[in-house]
Amino acid sequence: MSKKSEIIAELENIPENLLEDVLDYINFLKSKINRQKIATALASESILKKDWLLPEEDEAWRDL
Repeated sequence: MSKKSEIIAELENIPENLLEDVLDYINFLKSKINRQKIATALASESILKKDWLLPEEDEAWRDL
């Protein structure tokens, strides 16, 4: 049984009054993933901009 199937099966047994908490936790996890992606992109930008701002880069992309 996959983890996803296991979670869905467990959800069938959760009392209705706890489903709001489960949904809140799922949304928390999704936002955590998005924050990590943004943090990685921002950290990469400062390193990569050294190459992006070179005149050679402008020349290489000029015809595209």
